[in-house]
Amino acid sequence: MSPAARRLVVFDWDGTLVDSLRGITATARAVLLEFGFAEEELGDLTRLVGPPFPQAYSQVYGLSDADAAEVTRRYRSRYEAGTVDDWPIFEGIRDLLARLRLNGRLLAIASSKRHGLVMRQVGDNGIAGAFDAICGKTSDGDDTKEEAILRAISQMDGTVDDAVMVGDRDIDVHAAAAVGVPCVGVLYGKTAPRSELVDAGAVAIAETVAELEALLLS
Repeated sequence: MSPAARRLVVFDWDGTLVDSLRGITATARAVLLEFGFAEEELGDLTRLVGPPFPQAYSQVYGLSDADAAEVTRRYRSRYEAGTVDDWPIFEGIRDLLARLRLNGRLLAIASSKRHGLVMRQVGDNGIAGAFDAICGKTSDGDDTKEEAILRAISQMDGTVDDAVMVGDRDIDVHAAAAVGVPCVGVLYGKTAPRSELVDAGAVAIAETVAELEALLLS
């Protein structure tokens, strides 16, 4: 079944609906340098966009659980002092959401970001009314992207057979596949190369918001 035939559209948040790359990476850079990393040890900070915190700091930088938790605490303290300028929605997203709703689609967010912060950022952008379900991470423990996707689908009274996922990283594609949902990958957030999404098994890839609309509505 093509993405356009799916009644429920479940979006990732960072890098998919909201342009938070600069805010996330700048905050992470400052915190990691403060924690004792050298600039040359940081590498590609976009690797932190997508995976859940604090686990991302262990996966990317090999930090112990305790150190990853401390870096995450410092990161959140800085990041949450930001404003909507640090997490604006991408150009064209507001119109895309409106057209999807006009075409009878139910819309949701499933994010690895903490639920309260997702709700704040959605509200800051004035798009809360576009969604039938918003599901962020509820704990730093075992709450997974797969569970967020399933919660979103359940809150829309649907099934995995009704849904398509939209995301910007391989974690989105893999999590969707794990629960039986196809995933459309997007490149406009510049968080991952096309090869990452292809290798993960994305059913289609959109380079622009316009291409995403064509995939979901054609």
